[in-house]
Amino acid sequence: MKRTTLSLFAGTAALAAVTGFAALNPPAASGAATAKAAAQLPVERTSLLCPAPSTSDIAQTSYTSFTPVTGSTASGGTAELQAAAEQSAAVTSGSTSGKGGKNTKKKAAEPVLTPKEPGTPVTGDSSGADAPALLGTAEGRFAPGWTVQETTTVAAGTGRGLQGVNCTAPDTEFWFPGASTAAGRTDYVHLTNPDDSAAVVDIELYGKNGAVKSPVGEGITVQPHTSEPILLSTLTDEQQSDLTVHVSVRSGRVGAAVQALDDKLGGDWLAASTDPAGTLVLPGIPKDATDVRLVAFTPADADADLKVRLASPNGPITPAGNETLHVKSGVTTAVDLGDVTRGEAGSLVLTPSDQSVPVVAALRVTRGKGSQQETAFIPASAPVGTRATSADNSGKGTTLALTAPTATAQVKVTASAGSGGGAAATRTYTIKSGTTQDVDAPVPSGLQGTYALTVETVSGGPVYASRTLTATVEGVPGFTVQTLPDDHGTVAVPTTKEDLSVLQK
Repeated sequence: MKRTTLSLFAGTAALAAVTGFAALNPPAASGAATAKAAAQLPVERTSLLCPAPSTSDIAQTSYTSFTPVTGSTASGGTAELQAAAEQSAAVTSGSTSGKGGKNTKKKAAEPVLTPKEPGTPVTGDSSGADAPALLGTAEGRFAPGWTVQETTTVAAGTGRGLQGVNCTAPDTEFWFPGASTAAGRTDYVHLTNPDDSAAVVDIELYGKNGAVKSPVGEGITVQPHTSEPILLSTLTDEQQSDLTVHVSVRSGRVGAAVQALDDKLGGDWLAASTDPAGTLVLPGIPKDATDVRLVAFTPADADADLKVRLASPNGPITPAGNETLHVKSGVTTAVDLGDVTRGEAGSLVLTPSDQSVPVVAALRVTRGKGSQQETAFIPASAPVGTRATSADNSGKGTTLALTAPTATAQVKVTASAGSGGGAAATRTYTIKSGTTQDVDAPVPSGLQGTYALTVETVSGGPVYASRTLTATVEGVPGFTVQTLPDDHGTVAVPTTKEDLSVLQK
C-alpha cells in the first residue's frame, strides 16, 4: 500500500515521527461565508521505535531523548521508552507462529528512559548483546518533534565501529536500497510492532537481475509489543552485493531499520530512503570519504534516467565518468563514485534526465584505509522543512552538513542545553544555491554531557541536512551519519463550522 493512498488518519499517523491528535477549532460564527485556512497546531502524541542495538557482547549503547520547545503546547504531558516484550513471552504455549494463540500480558517494566523537560536532552545506556528493542510514546508538550538517537560502539568483530540510528515512527511501507547478502556481510531487517494486535509483514528483495524469489519473506507475523530481527540471508540463497529491501505491511504497522554489518569494513544502520520520487537529495557526504557507492532502485514500470550532480561548497559538480545513471525498472543498480568529494563537503543530487520516474536511493560511504576502514549509510532524505532535530551531539565529534540544491536559503541552528548542564546557543547561516556547507554549528556554553541540534528553515528554497558523529574505536575512525528530515511537530487542522444541512435529505 502506497503512503499516498493512506486515509487522512493513517497519513497523519505515518508522518515521520508523529502520530498527532489535535482538537478542532470551535465552530465559526454564524453566517461565516468561507472556511478559514487550516491551523498548524502541535501534535499531541508521538510514537517512536528503537531496534535492538547489537548482538555483540562488547557493545556499548547510549540513548538520547530530546523534545524541542514548541509554542502553544499544553503544560502537561509525559514521554518514556520501555523495553519491547520478548517474542516467546508474547504467545502462549502451543502457538509459535502467532496465528491463533492468545497474547499474554506481562506487568509493565520500569521505563528505560523518561525525559523531564522539553529543551533539555536526557540520556540512558545499556551494554552487551541482550539490550532489547524499545517502544516509545510521548504526549502533550513532549510530543512535538520528539527525537531519540540510539548510538552503539563495538570495539571488535563483525560490524565493529560506531553505529547510529534515529528511532523511527511506525509506518506501513519502507524502502532500503543498499542492503546485501554478499559474503562477509550480515544484514538484518528489524521489525518492531508497537500496537496491541499482531502485524503481518512482507519483505521483498530486488537485486541486479530483478526480484529475488523469497517465499519465506511473505506473511511474517510480528507479535504485539515485540521486535523481530530477520536475517536477510535466511530469505534467499543468492549472494548479492547490492540489494533493495522493500518492507510492506499487510495489516497493522511496524517500525523498520536495516542493520548492515561487515566482517572487515565495520557497519552501521541503514535507515529507510524517502518515498520514491523523481528527484532525490542524499545530504552530507563526509569530506574525507575514501569511497562512495550509490545504490538506486525504481519500483515503476518504466526505466529511470538520472543526472548525477555533487553539490559542493562552490556549486554543482558533475562527477567525471558518472554524469548519468540508468536505473532499470525493478532492478537494483549500483555504481562506485570513488572519493567523489575530494576533501570537500558534498551532497549527491539526482534529477531526471528526461521524464520523471520515482526512485529510491542510498549511499554507502567508507572512511579510512586498509584495516582501519569503517562504513556508514546516507539514504535519500526529505528536506528539513519547518524544523528538524538531531540528538546525541558532542562538542568535538559532530559535523552538521546543510545543502540548498535549488535556491539560496537561510537557516537557523539552535544547540540545546547539555544533558548535564550548559546554556543553549543559536546561529543563523546562509546556504547558497547548489552548494553544501559543513557549518560551524553552535555549541552550548558551559556544555556538560550531550546536546541536540535543531535546524529551522528561515527563508529561501528547500534545505537538506545530515549530522555526522565521529569517534575512534580501538584505533579505528568510527563514524555514523543521520539525515534530518522535517520532524512534523505540527499538523494542519482545518477550521470547522456547524452545517446542519448535512442532516437533510
